[in-house]
Amino acid sequence: MAKNKKVLITGADGFIGSHLTEALVREGYDVRAFVLYNSFNTWGWLDHCAEDVKGNFEVFAGDVRDPYGVKRAMEGCEMVFHLAALIAIPYSYHSPDTYIDTNIKGTLNILQAAQELNVSHIIHTSTSEVYGTAQFVPITENHPLQGQSPYSASKIGADQLALSFYRSFDTPVSIIRPFNTYGPRQSARAIIPTVISQIAAGVKEIKLGALHPTRDFNYVEDTVRGFISAATHSQAIGEEINIGSNYEISIGDTVKLISEVMGRTIEIIADDARMRPEKSEVTRLWADNSKAKQLIEWEPEYAGIEGFKNGLKKTTEWFLNQENLIRYKSDLYNI
Repeated sequence: MAKNKKVLITGADGFIGSHLTEALVREGYDVRAFVLYNSFNTWGWLDHCAEDVKGNFEVFAGDVRDPYGVKRAMEGCEMVFHLAALIAIPYSYHSPDTYIDTNIKGTLNILQAAQELNVSHIIHTSTSEVYGTAQFVPITENHPLQGQSPYSASKIGADQLALSFYRSFDTPVSIIRPFNTYGPRQSARAIIPTVISQIAAGVKEIKLGALHPTRDFNYVEDTVRGFISAATHSQAIGEEINIGSNYEISIGDTVKLISEVMGRTIEIIADDARMRPEKSEVTRLWADNSKAKQLIEWEPEYAGIEGFKNGLKKTTEWFLNQENLIRYKSDLYNI
């Protein structure tokens, strides 16, 4: 990917998208950040981006569900990082129609505009949730897909739509499949920010859902490097690529590790409101990242137990900054 190349990032106002925006600006790319239009004229996390990045990217406010707006946003861009999506699993039980519109129709709008505008590369964001509970570990890209929530079903649909455009029209698409990304700016509906924000707020009894499921956590800097690595390797076109640490840990042990890192003693309280339906709960995720190493020369810097601890330390430091913590409602459960 040549420097000064014009790139569009959808979902640039979100957790991973804002970090990716900062990284690409710092590497000298001409970045257009697609943020969700709202009457408050807020740009999500880009309102709080690093000082060296502020003013050095263009903002386009719109909605990926609008094909006209998507095409306008993509005009003049050689590459698109498509991160815009609805991702909260509990909310997908509540409002599945919005997930189909945003995640599938939004992706269709990106793909169709790319066809008309001759975009050179689309990096489409998938999720480890498309695999469902692991049928074998570590999970390779050949693992069966299983929709265990409306969210994961919508992402399977979006992934397959993207691959269908590659196979039908030679649309230059790469599927990047991050496992559980964590770090500064993540929504408190996710497990790690939920625990950190509650402890940081002085709570000693932490409300959580199921503790037995395992996850493969990835620090956001590693995930961002995965996106950029895919964009710089043409071999990634037409491929599905796991971005994972190849390290499995249970939710219960993750909570213990966070309390250890923060030097606090806590008690875990089971909260029925945070439990997923039994058949919907993904009980095991563990990534095989060998394809990423071979194809796009990517591997995690925050790997294994020590890497995870280092990532948690950086995450807790960010949350313990009162300017950041004040933006979270740690006493409320947000689906």
